[in-house]
Amino acid sequence: MLSNRDNMSQIIRSSLKCAGRLLIATSLLTGGIAQAGIERDQARRIHERLTGVPPTNAVLDTMEQMIISDGNGERAALEAMKNPAFYNVTLKNYITPWTNEAQTLFAPLNDYTATVIGMIRDDLDFRGVLYDDILYTGNNVTPAYSPASNAHYVALESMDLSDPTVLVRNTQSAMNPQLPAAATAGVITTRAAAEAFFKDGTNRAMFRFTFMNHMCTDLEPLKDVSRVPDRVRQDASRSPGGDSRIFMFSCVGCHAGMDGLGGAYAKYNFNTVTGQLDYNRTDAAALADTSLNGYVAGGLSMKYLNNADNFKPGYIATDESWVNYWRNGQNKLLGWKTPPPAGVTLDERGHANGSGAKSMGAELANSQAFARCQVKKAFQAVCLHDPDQYSADRSSVDAITTDFMSNGYNMKSVFAKVADYCKTPK
Repeated sequence: MLSNRDNMSQIIRSSLKCAGRLLIATSLLTGGIAQAGIERDQARRIHERLTGVPPTNAVLDTMEQMIISDGNGERAALEAMKNPAFYNVTLKNYITPWTNEAQTLFAPLNDYTATVIGMIRDDLDFRGVLYDDILYTGNNVTPAYSPASNAHYVALESMDLSDPTVLVRNTQSAMNPQLPAAATAGVITTRAAAEAFFKDGTNRAMFRFTFMNHMCTDLEPLKDVSRVPDRVRQDASRSPGGDSRIFMFSCVGCHAGMDGLGGAYAKYNFNTVTGQLDYNRTDAAALADTSLNGYVAGGLSMKYLNNADNFKPGYIATDESWVNYWRNGQNKLLGWKTPPPAGVTLDERGHANGSGAKSMGAELANSQAFARCQVKKAFQAVCLHDPDQYSADRSSVDAITTDFMSNGYNMKSVFAKVADYCKTPK
């Protein structure tokens, strides 16, 4: 027979066992709830970062279950991208700064922005943004598309750009009779890009902003005074301020590479009178025009022979050939493709050579710098900070870039992977 003391000890032990089981059960239950709460918060964060708007409860439920079942948020991110706001707001604001020198996002929709939106929506190889014969326009939108006006895109802006029956794929050569297919170069030969970067000047603006927007670097970091200066044009003084050392130890660092590649744009011009892109004009009116809208024999833009008296022995363009001297020297770190893309050849010194904007666009688009740039910009748009700040972010960008290059250069996949990485506050 147990004593009162023994009975009390047994009761206490039993109570402790029950309490322990209850504590474990409660812990498992609350842990599951907490975990579910984390995944729901992650789903909400992914949706809001990609679209700028909160998800409906139904979409949030779907995304939450995707994260739970997959162990990551990539499929949930693709679900969020079905919301039209991803295209009409997020992508428009993401792309629009590339289309103007002020780099402002406060600008109307244009053919450049609409074309990039369409390429991302339709899962196209994003390298074509610099060389494809491609143009997205509105279907049954009034006013109709015109190569001399942006009114068509202003009207299109209020429509659902995620709808493939609204924003449709066409070719630039079909929509602009002055532009043959061989002269198209993705967004470079859109009206918006031409108005911003081929207008007046020397066409060097197009080169500079192409590098800024699609290679994520301005010209100053690319300066290499060891490159061959034989393509530097006549308008660049060899003795600025009367001192030739300034050219040899500074100016040539950008001009050697820039003017070598910039020959690709020698036949393009934005006509400020007609409001459209001109190419390779040899008609009497163009040859008689001595303004920067004019052309000279061979269909070359007048601006390529402008200010020839600055340095008479300088390079005189006779065609739209180009050479990439930056394949050697410090700028080989941009990761140029070897063997080079179609339409590009390598000479005995390892410099890439081609003719026209299409082949030059392919040379740039197949570089590692191009691929990494697209990932970095998507990271900044979704994660809202520069990935170069932290080693973990840089490693993530490296991994996503490798995947991007290995899997068809699909930008929606890039946005999904970036959103998954940033789904939890770091």
